Amino acid sequence: MTSQPPENQDKDRSGGDGDVARAGSGPGAGSGGHWSDLDRPPLNGTALRRALLRPGSLWTGLDVVPATGSTNTDLVARAAGGLTEGAVLVAEEQSAARGRLDRRWSAPPRSGLFFSFYLTPRVPPERWGWLPLLAGVATAGAVARVAGVDTALKWPNDLLVTVGDEERKAGGILAERAGDGVVVGIGLNVTLRAEELPVPGAGSLALAGAKVTDRDPVLRAVLRSVEDWYGQWTAADGDAAACRLQDAYAAGCATLGRSVRAELPGDRALLGEAVAIDGDGRLVLATEEGMQRPVAAGDIVHVRSAAQE
Repeated sequence: MTSQPPENQDKDRSGGDGDVARAGSGPGAGSGGHWSDLDRPPLNGTALRRALLRPGSLWTGLDVVPATGSTNTDLVARAAGGLTEGAVLVAEEQSAARGRLDRRWSAPPRSGLFFSFYLTPRVPPERWGWLPLLAGVATAGAVARVAGVDTALKWPNDLLVTVGDEERKAGGILAERAGDGVVVGIGLNVTLRAEELPVPGAGSLALAGAKVTDRDPVLRAVLRSVEDWYGQWTAADGDAAACRLQDAYAAGCATLGRSVRAELPGDRALLGEAVAIDGDGRLVLATEEGMQRPVAAGDIVHVRSAAQE
């Protein structure tokens, strides 16, 4: 980790950390402010470190950078040279962010939370597949508590909110093996406006009526929630049932009880009703042939809810 994080090298006049506005860019340009969008102040890296990097904490370092290609890519590269568990990298803007299946997406600067962290679980590696689901449970719970937004999880790694009467994706999670551990990345749309949505099915906390859109307390809450769930999961040697992670994920999973289409590797598809999350974190589908088929990886399309059938 760098001894002097980039956000400490340039201070705005309000005394907070973060990148200084680029002249002539964004709605706030020309208004006398130092941010390109006055509704989107920079994160306060110093305050975040003071709140999260305490003795005994999971979190051992936290950098906030003005922009990068991908926080996951950056931490994966660092892990190759040796990285301490609990390192967190946050970017105000990402230019090459990646989702599952190497999908690309982008968002305006400071419109969301884009961050990754490095974990070295001391549990059997075959149970590491629970990490993205753990991150989903932690994020959903933190957002509900701090922002007052009802959330749901779409298996395996999407965070859903309701905008009007429509279910929208407001966040996603990507976990990658790196070095001796795993890099987990989280992207969460916070203040994304309707005219900024990249696709019709996208949403944000603001569009869902969040009572809080200040990204600092939301990020603190998410990282503390991850720390809590990670502690319980590792104490149970990665047994998701024993630490009640499996129950928590199932309780918040909007995919269960729905007819879905699982788009599988190799251009295959499987239709069925999502009936359970098994002990390995797989989605179990009940097919029309009366079989129960676990799905470990793939794209899940919600066809309709059980109540609509």
